[in-house]
Amino acid sequence: MSKSDKPNSHISKSIYKDRLLSLQIELVKLQRHFIANDDKILIILEGRDAAGKDGVIKRIVQHLSPRETRLVALGKPSDREQSAWYFQRYVAHLPVAGELVLFNRSWYNRAGVERVMGFCSLDQYEEFMGSVIEFEDMLVRSGVKMMKYYLDISRPEQARRLQARKTDPLKQWKISPIDSQALDFWQDYSLARDEMLARTHTAAAPWSVVHADDKRQARLNVISDILTRLRYDGKDAALVQPNTQVVMAYDKERPDSNRLAP
Repeated sequence: MSKSDKPNSHISKSIYKDRLLSLQIELVKLQRHFIANDDKILIILEGRDAAGKDGVIKRIVQHLSPRETRLVALGKPSDREQSAWYFQRYVAHLPVAGELVLFNRSWYNRAGVERVMGFCSLDQYEEFMGSVIEFEDMLVRSGVKMMKYYLDISRPEQARRLQARKTDPLKQWKISPIDSQALDFWQDYSLARDEMLARTHTAAAPWSVVHADDKRQARLNVISDILTRLRYDGKDAALVQPNTQVVMAYDKERPDSNRLAP
C-alpha cells in the first residue's frame, strides 16, 4: 500500500476490509435484483481532482458482473462532439434495463472544470445550468434511478494526494496538466461547486455530499447510501445504514450545514 492510501482514518484496516466485504455482498444481492427486474441505475460521482472517485468506483464494481455494470469516464470531446448537443455524447452511455452505470465525472464537467478553466463560454455555461434540470427530469421520468454524489475534500488533503501521485509509480496515469492548477484555482473551484450544487439540486435528482478526506469511510458510506436508497431482496437493513456525518443529503436552504470545504 502506498503512502497516499494511508489516510488518518477513524477505522482500522481490518475492520474496513470486513465491512467492505459485507457491503459488497449486499451489492451482489442488489445486482441480482436489478437484473431480474430490469431496473436502470445511474450513479454520478463528482469532485475535485484526487477526491477519491476512482477508489469508490473500484470498490463498488469489484465483485459485480461486468456484463451488467459499466463505468463511464469520458475524455476530452472530439471536434465533432464539440459541435453536437452538449448531452449527446453522454446519452449513448446511459443505462438500459438491467444495468448499473457509474459516471466518473459526467455532464457536470461543464459546471466545474470547463467553467473554471474557461473551456466553455458563459453562454454555454448558463445554457447547461438551465437545461440539465430538464434533462435529468426526463431521465428520472423514463425510469432511471439516479444518484448524484459530490466527494468533497479539504485543500490540505488534495495537496497531499496530488503530491503522492508524483511519487507513486502505480498512479502515474492519474497525473494531468490540470493537476498543477487544481490548488491554484482552489477558490474558483469552490465557488463553481457551490453554484452547481445550489442550482442543480432538485427533488427528482438531488445531490448528496460526501466528506471524503477519510478514504475508507467515504468508500464504505457511499456504498451504504446506495444500498439504503435502492430496493432489493434480502437486504440487511442494519448493515447498510450510512453514517450521515460522512454522506449527507445536500441542504439547499442551509448551505452552511453541508460542511463543504471552504
